[in-house]
Amino acid sequence: MITRIGFEKFTAFEKLEVNCSPGINVFVGTNGTGKTHILKCIYAVCDITKSKKNFAEKINKVFLPSKEQIGRLVKRTRGSSTGSVEVVRNVGAESLKLRLSISNHTTVPEKAKILGASKRWTEKELESVYIPVKEMLSNAPGFRSLYARREISFEEIYPDIVDRALLSFLKGPIDAARRKILEILQREMDGKVVINNEEFFLRNKQGKFEFTLLAEGIRKLALLWVLIQNGTLLNGSVLCWDEPEANLNPKLMRVVVEILLELQRLGVQVFLATHDYVLLKEFDLQMTEPDKVLFHSLYRDAETGEIAVNSTDDYLWIEPNAIDEAFANLVDRDIERSMGGLGK
Repeated sequence: MITRIGFEKFTAFEKLEVNCSPGINVFVGTNGTGKTHILKCIYAVCDITKSKKNFAEKINKVFLPSKEQIGRLVKRTRGSSTGSVEVVRNVGAESLKLRLSISNHTTVPEKAKILGASKRWTEKELESVYIPVKEMLSNAPGFRSLYARREISFEEIYPDIVDRALLSFLKGPIDAARRKILEILQREMDGKVVINNEEFFLRNKQGKFEFTLLAEGIRKLALLWVLIQNGTLLNGSVLCWDEPEANLNPKLMRVVVEILLELQRLGVQVFLATHDYVLLKEFDLQMTEPDKVLFHSLYRDAETGEIAVNSTDDYLWIEPNAIDEAFANLVDRDIERSMGGLGK
């Protein structure tokens, strides 16, 4: 699993190091504190073990800087500067380190420096998936061939998620743990997913419904069902999910957190970024003693203005907690209005 990720002068980060839980890692923080950037880097370094792409090439495709000039990923500053991403991964008793170093004058990935156990890293394959904020399965028909043949401005996370979803389902009996999660999802979305010619449908007693006719929240649940059914999310895999709450009814947050905790118990390492109070609170309410959940609060240091992180396994000790603060402010304002300003 991924145990640590560090940045120096990379995108928004001056210097940042995050120690990761082998279970669930929840990133919170205001806009512009780098939550999505962390998820993209983790996904890129996991994906290259399967795709066999160069780390620099994958980072470039996942971030897609202007004109694909990888040097633009270095934190902006006057003069020459060098940025880096370093990731540490445990494979059994072995600890592997991979470091990407790029100059702000570097134009192509081939000129970036990759240090560490590059060969060993790609020898040990790691299944991974990145679920972006934008739902893609309804746009799947023809998208892969379009991306392969034409220059279109889509970060590679989008064709990648379509590729993962179109994998054939696993053969053989489904183990009890996977069956439990699949049944929860089938109940909530009222059906199962079928795929015909790269087109996704939800099939239930009323018939087959194309994804373009479904609420986007249902499509998100359906995507999870597909990834579990086709074996992408199994023991030893990594899930990166950016804002699971997007377009999801708050009532479904309980189900999403229940499923994420179950996946973690199956051995899936999870990284997610959220702005949602309900999702965050559901983790607090549903976590049990054996669950391995770390909350990472990203914020700008008051003195330096640079992004820093505080990590805790206790919801009450998330500091700062912009989500909780915003919710508390709403409650205070509502009480103040209902009391007509009394007590001021």
